[in-house]
Amino acid sequence: MKKSFFKNIFIALVFTFLYLPIIILVIYSFNASKMNVLFTTFTFSWYKTLFYNKDLLEAFFNTLIIAATSTIISTIIGTLSAVGLNKYNFFGKSLILKLIYIPIVIPEIVLGISLLSIYTLTKLELGMFTLILSHIAFSIPFVIVSVRTTISKELNSIEEAAKDLGASPLKTFMLITLPIIKPGVVSGATLALTLSLDDVVISYFTAGPGSNTLPLKIYSMIKTGITPDVNALSTLLLLATIIILTVSTITQSRKVVTK
Repeated sequence: MKKSFFKNIFIALVFTFLYLPIIILVIYSFNASKMNVLFTTFTFSWYKTLFYNKDLLEAFFNTLIIAATSTIISTIIGTLSAVGLNKYNFFGKSLILKLIYIPIVIPEIVLGISLLSIYTLTKLELGMFTLILSHIAFSIPFVIVSVRTTISKELNSIEEAAKDLGASPLKTFMLITLPIIKPGVVSGATLALTLSLDDVVISYFTAGPGSNTLPLKIYSMIKTGITPDVNALSTLLLLATIIILTVSTITQSRKVVTK
């Protein structure tokens, strides 16, 4: 009983530590006071103000465009790379498998400065294009690692059997390989999307005029004070995430019941 009691207390403390700041953020999005210090009166005015804040909305839409584009491209490249590394043996393969982990383990500031140096040397103008390239660069290794965890030793044998039965390489990949590695692809894409949405350090070094992102916008507001309309936007993002997760859970549950 004592072990169970302390276990429940520990779990409660962990969840409190994780979710209490989010709950406070949601509460203060309805605070009439502009200062996020004391809750005064309940209001929806900051949600109305949010839609008139052009700079904040522009940064938000830039973030969505960069995250969506970089996630799609990095997921495609990362998935194909993981499949290729599993299927083929070539000189330097073991070295490449080790080098994949470098962008994951090195500090983001090092990667950010490195990318900035490349863009400077190639005289590539900083902007949305360099931001997307940068996000693709640091997302690909995460996708490769995620996909490789779902590739079994029997995959090559299954693919060979499909080819022996007359399936083309494309058909084999679409109907055999992709369904098997789908959990890793989804996991890698989700990780890439999350990393892109909240990236600050790399975006700071590779962003240019007119390519401000939401994390950079919020970071720049720290000195002058973060306004409650940021809390309102964060609350709407949280609500959208909860809706997506709920719909996804219900859909998966229905699939399981149907099977």
